[in-house]
Amino acid sequence: MLTNKCKAFDELLLTAIDEALISLGESVKQSIYFHMESKFCVPRQEIPDNLNQFQAGLEKIFGAGARFIEILIMKNLHAKIGQQLEMEKECSLEFVEYVSAVEHNFLKQQNEN
Repeated sequence: MLTNKCKAFDELLLTAIDEALISLGESVKQSIYFHMESKFCVPRQEIPDNLNQFQAGLEKIFGAGARFIEILIMKNLHAKIGQQLEMEKECSLEFVEYVSAVEHNFLKQQNEN
């Protein structure tokens, strides 16, 4: 049962990433996924299990601009799980820590239901 809930969160995360990347254009999104897989060994479906490598890949591809994409992903993720994004908290955590905290809250919420 916990596995299904983790899988549900992984799908929400991947959708949030897709939506953030599509804002840059479909061809850019496809290019990012191609480079993530070929240069950083992180295929799209494995991003939830390899967030550190995904974040590092974004930073190598976009430099300081990666933070913009990370924020878009976080906003999308919060919208998907029905929580408001609080900018103060978001700025105090790194992307990977932030996603982990959201996943923890998501799983806690699911267990309560």
